[in-house]
Amino acid sequence: MNALLSVSDKAGIVDFARGLRALGIGLISTGGTARLLQDAGLPVTEVAEVTGFPEMLDGRVKTLHPKVHGGLLARRDVPAHVAALKQHGIDTIDLLVVNLYPFEATVAKPGCTLEDAIENIDIGGPAMVRSAAKNWKDVGVLTDAAQYGPVLEELRANRKLSDKTRFGLAVTAFNRIADYDGAISDYLSAIEFDAVQPGQAPQRSLFGGQSNGRFVKVQDLRYGENPHQQAAFYRDLYPAPGSLVTARQLQGKELSYNNIADADAAWECVKSFDTPACVIVKHANPCGVALGKDPLEAYSKAFQTDPTSAFGGIIAFNRAVDLAAAQAVSKQFVEVLMAPGFTPEALEVFKAKANVRVLEIALPPGGASDWDNGRNAVDAKRVGSGLLMQTADNRELTVAELKVVTTKQPTAAELQDLLFAWKVAKYVKSNAIVFCKGGMTIGVGAGQMSRIDSARIASIKAGNAKLSMQGTVVASDAFFPFRDGLDVVVDAGATCVAQPGGSMRDQEVIDAANERGIAMVFTGVRHFRH
Repeated sequence: MNALLSVSDKAGIVDFARGLRALGIGLISTGGTARLLQDAGLPVTEVAEVTGFPEMLDGRVKTLHPKVHGGLLARRDVPAHVAALKQHGIDTIDLLVVNLYPFEATVAKPGCTLEDAIENIDIGGPAMVRSAAKNWKDVGVLTDAAQYGPVLEELRANRKLSDKTRFGLAVTAFNRIADYDGAISDYLSAIEFDAVQPGQAPQRSLFGGQSNGRFVKVQDLRYGENPHQQAAFYRDLYPAPGSLVTARQLQGKELSYNNIADADAAWECVKSFDTPACVIVKHANPCGVALGKDPLEAYSKAFQTDPTSAFGGIIAFNRAVDLAAAQAVSKQFVEVLMAPGFTPEALEVFKAKANVRVLEIALPPGGASDWDNGRNAVDAKRVGSGLLMQTADNRELTVAELKVVTTKQPTAAELQDLLFAWKVAKYVKSNAIVFCKGGMTIGVGAGQMSRIDSARIASIKAGNAKLSMQGTVVASDAFFPFRDGLDVVVDAGATCVAQPGGSMRDQEVIDAANERGIAMVFTGVRHFRH
């Protein structure tokens, strides 16, 4: 047997090569990999000796040769292939170990120039990987150092790799090539060529000429939104830390399609708060959100908003769940519970409820970028034979950005509640109306075709929960087109309202607010969520 080793990332390659030699496998290698193995005292045949042709063009051409690709592609069960190898003096290559030039890591560096990016596009490596993967029945192809140990263990045990192993390696190899080519396409198709300056990082469009989604399947799901639909769960090739796909399930039934969708809505909402918070989601909408001094208080307040809708809901905390919070949550029917951690005593409580899906998700590290905050930078939605893409709605708001447009000024407490309500409204389906007071939701109206209906529903929800609407603040995800919606929330007890503004009837609504004696602020930001 012969193995060809040509790697950019050389971690683990010497030990792997040493293991191959111990099994009597001949080593062929290129450039820096060959020198590394030679320095380790391993006998290596350089590719140039095999091809009879020197490496050239600064290493751009070294393995693009029939003596390499013939050795990889020849079928051992086809006599004509075997005869051709013999005629041209070509030895078979039975194992290929290649990882590619670090294109993705290179273009991720600040200041990466187009010249640097181009030089890190691998040509010979992908060509060899494709050849070996195509001929998987005869050749094993390794593209990741994580494969070294299992492959070496199987070779030691059986002196060869099974068909299943070789096929699995080939699938992984083709996936890697697809990811690599997708990254190159994404990068190059986004470059504004007319603006390229030598020695400078090129300007790139956020939305390139082609989008190459690269996702890895996490699991098959029992069904989709409905039992007659099939479904699966995929994650980004490089997921943001602190995002839902990084969750570790500690107990409970398998997650369903709807569980995952609702869990994402709850997690995205709860991790947007800095102080202890709890979010309860039902059918993709928050039905209760609250802040507290600890998880128990936050949960108790969130549950009060809409106990009926909370039944069978998804609950998320942004602090570790302790015994007290676990005991309170365990009194209701919950589908999914997630938090950055659980005390041993809390986990003991949920052992008695074996079907509850308990997820542990580390909070993102926090920073200036969406990646640091565990959020998507770009969102996508399928439409008929197409894809809508947009930057994600990660816009945050500060008190300084609020523009008071009424005679009455909000109090300091109302301003804090307004920011809280505004943050919640971002995660409520449009049209969204959110009543809040004291760091908790009092009534949530979601997903109505008319904003006035959302306002009425929020009032009804609060009434059903026997919560007082007096002195509440209200956030509306978009402007009030008429004064009638404002009148509904004021009649319910609101004393302060936040809305984006921007309607041709803004002045009519401002006049109505002044007439009713309430404070109103414009945010200048809309939060439609469809």
